[in-house]
Amino acid sequence: MLILLWQLFVAYFKIGLFGFGGGYAMLALIEYEIVKVNQWLSITEFIDIIAVAEMTPGPVAINAATVTGYRVAGFAGAAIATLGVIFPSLMIAIPAAKLVSHFYHNPRLHRTLSGLYPAVIALIGAAAVVVGRNAVTDLPGALFAAACLLLLFLTRLHPLIYIGAGAIFGLIFYL
Repeated sequence: MLILLWQLFVAYFKIGLFGFGGGYAMLALIEYEIVKVNQWLSITEFIDIIAVAEMTPGPVAINAATVTGYRVAGFAGAAIATLGVIFPSLMIAIPAAKLVSHFYHNPRLHRTLSGLYPAVIALIGAAAVVVGRNAVTDLPGALFAAACLLLLFLTRLHPLIYIGAGAIFGLIFYL
């Protein structure tokens, strides 16, 4: 059990350490570590966990770590995975904040950050493709996803409306 807990910590520590761009950008890393490398979850289980992590309050990467850790090793796994994903931020955020505030007007810092933005967008896009490819498996689901995407671009509806509509859609089409 201790080896499993250590593996959970290391996996989520790597995710937290290299997960630039926030929780959604981390999804590709989480999928790689949890599904492909360690094979703790199937892709379907991963998508289910991401859905739960998105619906619960808090950052998606931390929620995913907590749920995955619990699924793999119970309460201790939840605590260890959560600690693993937040620990790098705790180690990096304070010194980084001091450096950024000190060098805020440095053009090199702004160029460096500008270079990170496309990489973050690519990671978010990759996560969307992985989740979408495995979550949208039939025509009704594809049509509902397309309708939601269209509405997201054309309206300013609150995100909870999409979540509620998705729950109702699931009850109607998949129950």
